[in-house]
Amino acid sequence: MQPPKSNDVLATTNRGNIAESGLCTLCRADCAGKCEIWLASLKGRDTLYPRDFGEITAGSGNIAPQGVSYDALRIQGYNYGAHSAPPSAATGDVLFTDVSLETRFGRSKEIKCRYPFITGALGSTAIAAKYWDSFAVGCALCGIPMVVGENVVGIDPAAEFSRGRVERAPELDRRIDAYKRYHDDYGAILVQMNVEDTRNGVAEYVIDAYGDEVVLELKWGQGAKDIGGEISVTDIEYARFLKQRGYLVDPNPDAPGVDEAFAKGAVRHFARHSRLGYTHLKNYEAVRKDFMASVSRLRSLGFKGITLKTGAYGMEGLAMAMRLASDAGLDLLSIDGAGGGTGMSPWDMMEHWGVPSLLLHAKAHEYASLLEQRGLPVPHLALAGGFAKPSGIFKGLALGAPYTKLICMGRAVMIPGFLGSNIEGVLKPENRAKVHGNWDSLPKTVADFGDTAEAIFAGYHGVRAKVGKEAMADIPFGAIAMWTLLDKLGAGLQQFMAGARKFGLDAVSRDDIAACNRETARETGIPFITDSQDECAKEILKA
Repeated sequence: MQPPKSNDVLATTNRGNIAESGLCTLCRADCAGKCEIWLASLKGRDTLYPRDFGEITAGSGNIAPQGVSYDALRIQGYNYGAHSAPPSAATGDVLFTDVSLETRFGRSKEIKCRYPFITGALGSTAIAAKYWDSFAVGCALCGIPMVVGENVVGIDPAAEFSRGRVERAPELDRRIDAYKRYHDDYGAILVQMNVEDTRNGVAEYVIDAYGDEVVLELKWGQGAKDIGGEISVTDIEYARFLKQRGYLVDPNPDAPGVDEAFAKGAVRHFARHSRLGYTHLKNYEAVRKDFMASVSRLRSLGFKGITLKTGAYGMEGLAMAMRLASDAGLDLLSIDGAGGGTGMSPWDMMEHWGVPSLLLHAKAHEYASLLEQRGLPVPHLALAGGFAKPSGIFKGLALGAPYTKLICMGRAVMIPGFLGSNIEGVLKPENRAKVHGNWDSLPKTVADFGDTAEAIFAGYHGVRAKVGKEAMADIPFGAIAMWTLLDKLGAGLQQFMAGARKFGLDAVSRDDIAACNRETARETGIPFITDSQDECAKEILKA
């Protein structure tokens, strides 16, 4: 059943059809609003509460969800205790703001994070490149890890190669440097590698240029597709350039008749595709041998931090990823379920391939438990695929506890970059082209809040307190919007954790969630809501 497009309680409206995350299935950079994430990028934690206080009452519409999904999990609350609580708990004087959201991950290279969030990989798509500064500066200021996605080097016309290996990579450098400019002790910048990146010598370039400051992410797949990455190209000469770089370009720009079809307008787009991994291998043992050799080679280059991103493959693929991440001592395994977002994937594939996020994540916990029972190291996990709200973040952390350290978000954390850039392009017209602003004037959805950044963004003053008044001139508005959104997500997560009496992420457990229908209970191993705690409840009544 399709959820409603509008939420009268929060005064939010989705322009298009709604995905499980609450985002529109198609999210536009020029959107004038106002879904919940869009509005939260302006007003922050104010969007945690119903609008028009003093004039309204509100009631929930999500009491008995059907089907197997994250919506069918309920968060448990408790009326006593305080796990991992501050000293003030002993006096009974505790607030939800006392909840700590700091987390750490990594085996070889430990990384601290201010929030238990990490971005999905933002790679060679044009939308990632255009809004990168907003994304990168925002993530660095907020102290969360960020991933440079695949193919950034390969598609860069300014990149220079010698004997098949990259020697100059200005676009990759730009992306890394934008994050490093505001990075402190929290978070990290990761660079993802696919088949082409490996062949192009991206790992060698990164280690020579940045040493172990950069973490390397190996890519097996993502939730949006089970083939290699794509971009859409509208320039036939650029399509030919990419073909010369070794990519598959469809249709072939050099094929007979294609140049004429392009000139006539019959062909308007070219799709650049990446290679599939491991096509020369036939079984797990062969994959294992190849993977372990690859990790060993990267270690020999000097990389301390190495992670793996896998997609919504079946149970064998999940088990392979978990076992190899364990054996190779990787610092993080990101598991992206079907429902994960994309900048470019075949639409029908997105709709019909892969294991839905909840089912995949539940199995990941089961397999992690099996590794632990055998005395094997369990990789730290990041769960991805349709997260955008505090409730979903809490459920993901609880479902995967104690192994899950991070929740990975892609499209949700891109929206503030779009929105902030559009606002900056209006308020600072001289910056419009640079930030890729799409608006000529502020729409009413924004203008109702004011006509200055200080009035529009609830997080403006928090960013200023961190960087100083003078430095604010250099902070992209998209980064301010990112700060504002993450402040809301963090506060909402603190509230759920406080209600569960868990004041540190290490205390969050599977006991903090329950299944709202029997099917979800069966598929996740999470007890049905009235079965959960039933035995201890009866002991109280029998006493």
